Amino acid sequence: MTGPTPDHWNAEHYRDRHAFVYESSRDLVSGWLRPQPGERILDLGSGSGELTAQIAESGAQVTGVDASGEMIAAARARHPGVTFEVREAHALPYRRDFEAVFSNAALHWMKPLEPVVAGMAAALVPGGRVALEMGGGANVKAVRQAVEQALGDLGLSALPHPWIFPSPAELAALLEGAGLMVERLHLFRRPSRLSGEDGLRAWLTGFASGWLAPLTGEERAAVIGRAEQLARPQLWNGELWTADYVRLRALAFLE
Repeated sequence: MTGPTPDHWNAEHYRDRHAFVYESSRDLVSGWLRPQPGERILDLGSGSGELTAQIAESGAQVTGVDASGEMIAAARARHPGVTFEVREAHALPYRRDFEAVFSNAALHWMKPLEPVVAGMAAALVPGGRVALEMGGGANVKAVRQAVEQALGDLGLSALPHPWIFPSPAELAALLEGAGLMVERLHLFRRPSRLSGEDGLRAWLTGFASGWLAPLTGEERAAVIGRAEQLARPQLWNGELWTADYVRLRALAFLE
């Protein structure tokens, strides 16, 4: 998991409030990556390490990397038998070291994506594969619009959001530009329940802290409160919040 300032991440908050991010993608490991015993696999943006550990259970030799030192420390503590390293995704050092590269819910933080994808391809042996999931297209569009309107309503300057959510065609072009042959692409809606009446507030605290970092603490609180009001008619059903997730998956092979 990477962002503009990687250690805006709070590993405990992430696991406690946002476990759906990795729990909903366990089939990405079993159905898309399909790790085999003895394979060397790189998990790029491994976060708190739950999917890295799932890959390790297959008998593969997996290395989880993340730019957040806090996330890596938490992953090492929870999964002591798995290798984790602090790495910057735009400067991966690997050359033909892995049979596969895996990434879940991380690449959309990694602007610009071109050097990241090039590093993923360089890490693969010939014939190696990439299996990934990221936000795509209109991912969290209602949430983004609520924050953008809240900034305007409060007389604050517009702030560009920190994510990149490509279309299938845009992602295919990126992968192909790095010498990867795309075998499979899938863009789909995944409405995601956020636990608790403060679910959207917790989501914004966990995922939008970098976006709102230029604001004072008082301004951030006001923006989050106003965004919550604006999003309520669309995302709150009287019992829980549902974030309007749209996900993009890809499977590609190094030619």
